[in-house]
Amino acid sequence: MNNLEQILNKLPENIRGPVADLPEHVLKGLEEIRIRACGDIRVVSRNQEILVALKKQAGVTGGDLETILNNLLDYSYYAYEEELAKGYITIEGGHRVGVCGRAVLDKGKVTLIKDISSLNIRRGREIPGAGERALPHVLDKETGLQNTLIVSPPKCGKTTLLRDLIRLLSGSGVRIGLCDERSEIAGTFQGRPSYDLGPRTDVLDGCPKAEGMIMLIRAMAPDAVATDEIGKEEDMEAIETAVCAGVKVLTTIHGKSYDDVIASNIGPLVSKGVFSRLIFLTNQPRTGTIGEILHV
Repeated sequence: MNNLEQILNKLPENIRGPVADLPEHVLKGLEEIRIRACGDIRVVSRNQEILVALKKQAGVTGGDLETILNNLLDYSYYAYEEELAKGYITIEGGHRVGVCGRAVLDKGKVTLIKDISSLNIRRGREIPGAGERALPHVLDKETGLQNTLIVSPPKCGKTTLLRDLIRLLSGSGVRIGLCDERSEIAGTFQGRPSYDLGPRTDVLDGCPKAEGMIMLIRAMAPDAVATDEIGKEEDMEAIETAVCAGVKVLTTIHGKSYDDVIASNIGPLVSKGVFSRLIFLTNQPRTGTIGEILHV
């Protein structure tokens, strides 16, 4: 079963058929399938949004969304309860599904989302070789492994680049401790990563980043810790702890420019030179394009 079939097999026939009938070049580049109740289905492929024409039906129903969600969860809401409370689930293959509907609160905290109104199925894919251009900068022949920050707007490939850098570094002899808070980098399903992360990578799945980085340092003695989308104050403290322990850090942050980075919570660490490599991504001419690599 290929990567896309894992998703298509979760869809009811009245939706699966029209999506599967899209042109081959669209399916090959498919990134997202957005499904809305009383609305329509739109796929995103190579940064282009395409409306899917449904057969024998005016639009998507609430029943369709319930069927899809049941298929995605394998009818096991309890197993995904914590993820659903955060508005997403990760399924086999590392695909991530965003969920919208009515939030159920308990003491002001979201505990469940019900009456599902829309789903966003984000196709998870690994691109072997995506990190090859950046690797000589991250693993410098003269100075060794560098603290590296990948800077990117949403949907420009930062997670894909981080994933492949982890694979390449792990294959080069570097022990990596990966804190994958949202199960997006490794795509862990029932304890097994969905992607190739190399032979020397240990994955701590579903754990908050700040806590997870410290746990990995204490328990697994990595050469480097990796995580995605930092930004909270506690994340900064964990990074400082790692650096003081002699452990390198590989991570990502949303942004477009050096000024964006300096204005963020991580700005003081960058100003102090904690991160010696900054990699800026863009989606032009294509997603995952490295626009600039700064040696700080």
